[in-house]
Amino acid sequence: QVQLVESGGGLVQPGGSLRLSCAASGSIFSITIMGWYRQAPGKQRELVATLTNGGTTNYNDSVKGRFTISRDHAKNTAALQMSSLKPEDTAVYYCYAYEFFKGRLWGQGTQVTVSS
Repeated sequence: QVQLVESGGGLVQPGGSLRLSCAASGSIFSITIMGWYRQAPGKQRELVATLTNGGTTNYNDSVKGRFTISRDHAKNTAALQMSSLKPEDTAVYYCYAYEFFKGRLWGQGTQVTVSS
């Protein structure tokens, strides 16, 4: 069994910054992709950013230039540095990973609220 645990969410004013962290633990053979998705109230879950083992990143157009994803492959951790936050970034953010044998994995989610 593999668990993903997020941390770092909270309330921030527009224009502010937050850093989300995710740690994978358990029976891990190889995680090929880690990243973040988000889901706002009444909306579908959407990709925020992913990073492959080969270093390929994929960002939602709405966060390009403001968010940066990073990984520590050896420690099976990922982080999302979010800057210039906007009210429309408010959502529950989910850590995502694709493990070689177990497939898609999700964290429990962490709330990010951008409001003055």
